[in-house]
Amino acid sequence: MAERVHIFDTTLRDGEQSPGASMDQHEKLQIAIQLERLGVDVIEAGFPIASRQEFEGVHTIAREIRGCRIAALARSRKDDIERAGAALEPAADPVLHTFIATSDIHLEHKLRMSREQVLDAAGEAVRLAKSLTGRVEFSAEDATRSDWDYLVQISKVAIEAGADVINLPDTVGYTTPDEIRGMFQHVIANTPGADQVVFSCHNHNDLGLAVANALAAVAGGARQIECTVNGIGERAGNTSLEEVVMAIHTRSEIYPYECNINTREIVPSSTLLSKVTGLAIPYNKPVVGRNAFAHEAGIHQHGVIANALTYEIMTPESVGRNRGELVLGKHSGKHGLQTRAQELGYKLSEDELRQLYDKFIDLADKKKEVFEDDLRMLIVSLHNQTFEIYHMLQVHTSGHDPAMAMVELKRGDDKLVDTSIGDGPVHAAFMAVDRIVGISGKLEHFEVRATTPGKDALGEAYVTVSFEGKSFKGNGASTDIIEAAVQAYVNAVNKYVALKQEFNGSPEALTDERVP
Repeated sequence: MAERVHIFDTTLRDGEQSPGASMDQHEKLQIAIQLERLGVDVIEAGFPIASRQEFEGVHTIAREIRGCRIAALARSRKDDIERAGAALEPAADPVLHTFIATSDIHLEHKLRMSREQVLDAAGEAVRLAKSLTGRVEFSAEDATRSDWDYLVQISKVAIEAGADVINLPDTVGYTTPDEIRGMFQHVIANTPGADQVVFSCHNHNDLGLAVANALAAVAGGARQIECTVNGIGERAGNTSLEEVVMAIHTRSEIYPYECNINTREIVPSSTLLSKVTGLAIPYNKPVVGRNAFAHEAGIHQHGVIANALTYEIMTPESVGRNRGELVLGKHSGKHGLQTRAQELGYKLSEDELRQLYDKFIDLADKKKEVFEDDLRMLIVSLHNQTFEIYHMLQVHTSGHDPAMAMVELKRGDDKLVDTSIGDGPVHAAFMAVDRIVGISGKLEHFEVRATTPGKDALGEAYVTVSFEGKSFKGNGASTDIIEAAVQAYVNAVNKYVALKQEFNGSPEALTDERVP
């Protein structure tokens, strides 16, 4: 029987640290539901000490998700660990993940601590974490630039204090496959009690080696891989879940391991994350990219027609790519809509279903057919109402250079209207929104996509807007692209206003370390 490799998904924690990938509580829950369907062993839901919203997001996921372990991250500090423990309180199977740096460069320049002080801090942190939860993971941040014998020392301390998992992360994406395999072999062979815990790898992709390094770590004795959907994460990202899983699945003679992933949920998971974050999937992305199973060269097409194995080492079906797509129309009922939403991994309340149905009927009146991706985008835009302080009623534009826009918003029972001119219709509309809400945003990023083929496709707009030096992401969807753009801009405005209200007029954010 093949040995088990556990999949620890950190999309909602490390992945969310990817620039532009921040998610609100509802979005995080929808991703968590899909990760549960995907079959990951652990969902790292967030970093509870970061903010009240982050704490509530972890707490909600811990309460709602029952099919896999839920982890929360904490530095090796008493307040961090206690906050993480409180956030995990409703979890069926919680994991408290605490970390401290171990490389000399981090000890000297960041922590300003000696090796002995770090050993003491690690032991105290693990003991406190173990008193709060049944399962504790300890991470030696920047392990791959640390002294191997020191890693043995700190692993021994953590195990004696009660750690169940020892994570040796490549925090800066520095290592190579041969090095990381050797590091794991050395630490496991020389650490007392190593056979009583699970060793874990967490690799960043700065040199494009994250997946190769994860597989090499497993060859060296690691039995947990920490990864993210689409490989999102700090800087160049993390180990890509879909790539490492399909490498194990496809090359079982080389990697004789098994994992619990339902590979047919890979593409749905990838697509949902892209819709929620607005981060496009590169066309040539392995496994989940649009071109992953495309064949343009004539000789390739001929071979695939004769036998797909000539040029395909896995089938599109195996990763959920060509799952039968239900086409919905304006005559579809609420029950069919709810069923399809559930099949896509969305858990909707009665009120959310009612709001979704209204949006769906409005779109179906404009389009002949509503496709799966259309429905995903409608549900994502529905959850933007979490921050719906201002609601867009209508927008009208005219002219080009300059252009004029009239925007009508609603706040509570009040309808607010203003006009503005700009370099183009979208710019003018954004300026009109600024005039209505009384704040001025700086547009940092603007992207428009077509959700589905055809002239009547639902257009998706994604924006990143800076208010008072802080960036907020917004998205919107409509068959009218200017309307979609204004929805996205108003969504970003609402997030800024909601955060400002939460902190009594002074938005705050954790600026300390957030990555192991």
